[in-house]
Amino acid sequence: MAIREQVHSQTPWQYTEVPDMDDVLFQQWVELLELRTGIALPESRRTFLIMNLVSRMREVAIDNYQSYFDLIMNGSSGQVEWEILVDRLTVHETRFYRDEYSLDLIRNKYLPELTSTKAKPYTVHTWSVGCATGEEPYSLAMLLDFYFLNHPEFYYGVTASDVSRAALQTGRDAIYHQRRVKNVPEEIANNYFEKVDNEHVQVRPSLKQKVCFTQINLLGITQQPIGQMDIILCQNVLIYFKRELRNQILDQLAMCLKPGGILLLGAGEVFGWSHPELSQIDYQSTLAFQRHADNDEVKE
Repeated sequence: MAIREQVHSQTPWQYTEVPDMDDVLFQQWVELLELRTGIALPESRRTFLIMNLVSRMREVAIDNYQSYFDLIMNGSSGQVEWEILVDRLTVHETRFYRDEYSLDLIRNKYLPELTSTKAKPYTVHTWSVGCATGEEPYSLAMLLDFYFLNHPEFYYGVTASDVSRAALQTGRDAIYHQRRVKNVPEEIANNYFEKVDNEHVQVRPSLKQKVCFTQINLLGITQQPIGQMDIILCQNVLIYFKRELRNQILDQLAMCLKPGGILLLGAGEVFGWSHPELSQIDYQSTLAFQRHADNDEVKE
């Protein structure tokens, strides 16, 4: 018995059981996450928080939550560690052409209206909010690029933003497992992907250059030089925020739209929100809004 206890006491912390987290510590982490990112973590996600904290704590050889919290709060070195942790705590699982109904709305309703009313040449400015590892903004870029093959006087650019630097770097690298692209129509896939190996593909450079990845915290939209957008995609992002903050973010996104621009949200993600400058778009299985058009807008 004595020998067994001695062996156990020498076992590295990395291989011991996950330590418990009391309510005070849990609330401390929850408040920090909400203060810095706006993300609200409910009690039901306590295990998710603990497992991600422990995973990172083991990597940096810290054996208790308070010491790791103190590290996070420690100046510039803490900021670096915070960004690593945020990447662990934000969900990046996604795929190309994830929300086909929203893309259908853009392709079959919005773009025909835009190309028939805008003075030419015209550049379509778009923003993928909470872009994770880049599948959504590249899906949008593929749609626009392919559509504008028949409208050569129209150009486009895609801004892709996320709070996670690691996720953004994955987007810039633009290399993905083939299972992520299974929903992409064959003609689109052939045009915009090239094979890396038997399991991975890469977005072609000509499309990559149309997408700009940048770190943006949704708590600070008004401090960002975003500009006015024709299309804003904000899907599977707002579910992580409390309702009041969610509505504040939506109000700010609404004012980032050009007259006539559209805001596409995740179906079922927002309830009871409206804005005096926007009207909801009636389209199958989508939640989308359009900013009222400027009466002075010139039609060619």
